[in-house]
Amino acid sequence: MNTLPWLLLMHSLPAKSGALRLFLWRQLKRMGAVSFKTSAAVLPDRPELVESLQWLAQRVRQQGGEATLVHVRQIDGITDHEIVTLFQQARAADYEEILAAARTAEASQGTEVEKALGGEVEKLVARFQAVRQVDFFDCPAAALVERLLEQLRHRGQAPVAPVLTKRDYLQRVWLTRPRPEVDRVGSAWLIRRFIDPKAAFVFGADPADYPDALPYDMVGVEFGHQGDDCTFETLMKRFGLEEASLRHIANIIHDADLGDGRHGTQEGAGLLAIFRGWAQMDWTDAEILARGFDCFDALHHQVATRKNFKKP
Repeated sequence: MNTLPWLLLMHSLPAKSGALRLFLWRQLKRMGAVSFKTSAAVLPDRPELVESLQWLAQRVRQQGGEATLVHVRQIDGITDHEIVTLFQQARAADYEEILAAARTAEASQGTEVEKALGGEVEKLVARFQAVRQVDFFDCPAAALVERLLEQLRHRGQAPVAPVLTKRDYLQRVWLTRPRPEVDRVGSAWLIRRFIDPKAAFVFGADPADYPDALPYDMVGVEFGHQGDDCTFETLMKRFGLEEASLRHIANIIHDADLGDGRHGTQEGAGLLAIFRGWAQMDWTDAEILARGFDCFDALHHQVATRKNFKKP
């Protein structure tokens, strides 16, 4: 019996509609939809997908086609398990393409090749993140691709620093620069929520003014930008934090803070605008931190519950 809610986009296109057909196919692929029968596409019933499909149906009708969006809990002739399998197969094919390219890059050798490898890996990471965004049911192939891309990204880099023990960093005071923005607030949230629930924070420009505090996100300190990582990512690695939802938040903060588009996330631009606006308001640094914690609590809850359909 079907128990999961689905979105079913039924469409009919004019006979001579090559451009419209290609447009529809590309948009559905970008959303992660799978085809059902010959003139329908299926997606999980989620608010953000409803809006996207409503827009797509409107575009199809405007260009001479017919499109109807239906919310269903039962599709006659197919079970939830079979639908989820269709999604798994589609994402597995996407991941296999990335994996093949990554293995080709992995086999490359030589100094000049190593220099060019970074750019190719970043392109593969961007492709992986795009697929991951529409991997609604956590295809097992994702883990293999992610591990290989991580190995390629760090090939030739300095050895990873040893993982620290949380109990050695309890009830400590942490120092960062005033008027904190995305990375500094996010890192403080990470410290308070996942490293030390009793951590305190102070703000200043010179670590020498706070000799007993642990400086973070400052130039030349242990807990700051390391290599291509923002401070949030550094803290995750140093304290062995591996929760998937934290990795996604790390990707968002990285893109917002460094602006290199490595992970292809979209949320960072909004966060950056909000935190920069807060930094310009007449709030104390502590007030910015407190409001930022609420922001990241909500973001973490949303990310952690994003894949809210259980596998059959």
